[in-house]
Amino acid sequence: MNAAPPALNRSLKPLPRPPVRIVHLGLGAFHRSHQAWYTQHAPDAAEWGIAAFTGRRPDAAAALSRQDCLYTMVERSAGGDSFEVIGSIVEAVDGANIARLCELVAANETAIVTLTITEAAYGLAADGTFDAGAPGAAEDLRALSAAASGEAGVPGTPLGRLVLALARRRDSGAGPLAVVSCDNLSANGDVARRAVLGLASGWGSGLAGWIEANVSFVSTSVDRITPRTTEADIAEVAEQCGYSDNSPVVAEPFRNWVLSGDFPAGRPRWEEAGAVVVSDIEPYENRKLWLLNGSHSILAYAGQLRGHATVADALADPLCRKAVEDFWDEAARHLQGEGLDIPTYRHALLERFGNARIAHRLAQIAADATTKLRMRAVPVMTAERADGRSGAGSALMLAAWIDYVTAGSDFQDPLAAEIQAAVALEGTERVQGLLRLVSAALADDPDVVALVARLCGSFATTPAETPART
Repeated sequence: MNAAPPALNRSLKPLPRPPVRIVHLGLGAFHRSHQAWYTQHAPDAAEWGIAAFTGRRPDAAAALSRQDCLYTMVERSAGGDSFEVIGSIVEAVDGANIARLCELVAANETAIVTLTITEAAYGLAADGTFDAGAPGAAEDLRALSAAASGEAGVPGTPLGRLVLALARRRDSGAGPLAVVSCDNLSANGDVARRAVLGLASGWGSGLAGWIEANVSFVSTSVDRITPRTTEADIAEVAEQCGYSDNSPVVAEPFRNWVLSGDFPAGRPRWEEAGAVVVSDIEPYENRKLWLLNGSHSILAYAGQLRGHATVADALADPLCRKAVEDFWDEAARHLQGEGLDIPTYRHALLERFGNARIAHRLAQIAADATTKLRMRAVPVMTAERADGRSGAGSALMLAAWIDYVTAGSDFQDPLAAEIQAAVALEGTERVQGLLRLVSAALADDPDVVALVARLCGSFATTPAETPART
């Protein structure tokens, strides 16, 4: 009987650990394949350690901590896998540990707070404004008020916790720092600023003014397909690397990070690891949000309606492939800027999506649709109609989503109750009710409602043509 391989942290010589200067909220696979990778590969990585906090559950922090926060990065291409140990995360913490978060954010050495908390976590209304009456915000404001009066108050959302930690930094006199959103939102730095200032203003105590004077909000565009790690991935690392790693992360070889904004307390030299620093990020954001994320949404809803499980499976379906290409044609008409090279970007996306060795699950992509569709379908459709065209490619994305939720799928969405209520309606009223959760302007346009209603059912299958699930 073969002995079990040694644990990852026991198979290596002790590694020097950099000091914590970056605090991250949203410890997950994408952060570990993206920002943590870039930080490790920066030439000044020895000066920039990351303390990463989980979101809803402590599991990832507990697992990483058992192996000194080391983990294996598996780059998976069509030709095979490569393996690298990442050590830029030096502390993994349960997100509920507010005391440690406040201690680290208030420390003089901390210069950056990065975020991968999902699009829905910013909690802004459909028009982009802060809603103090939304359940998460209202609960956070009560918790913040309790904390200010010395009572037991623990904000429940990542941004509520960040606001409390920023108050501690103000009180400590530690000085300015940067907040860097790495979520798939247009102008994500501005979104983070509005959400944080909204909570701080609702709390009072003059914190909003201090944040405006001392905290910069950096916008980014992030890109690296990173599916969930499977038991097979864990077994492969043990076999190929000769050690046991409970937390490997698998990603495609492609990676991209574009940043725009100020870092008043400094930052790693990420650009020497391949990141791009620009003055105007909007063209890069839109290219990624519309072409990559938009097509992901089409494949997520249309593909599952057609019986597919992964991006590669759905892209191989001619009906899904045509829907993607038609939407790309629409979106490309509204993408302008030097260096975007849309034809090359589209070709690269087809190659990346077609990599069957990256099992990117459609069910994973399908979550939080009402938030995502506002940024992926609505801007393109609005621009198309403003130019006198129908926006049929964008409308098809919306129709696929409507069919998906109408089919009774087990979906995750911040407006799940409202979706269920709209699904209970019939015909055009159902289409209009669901559209209203994404865009009131589209829902109030009878031509748009009629177009989306006509396109519903486009991805229906009959038993004879239903593809086999993989």
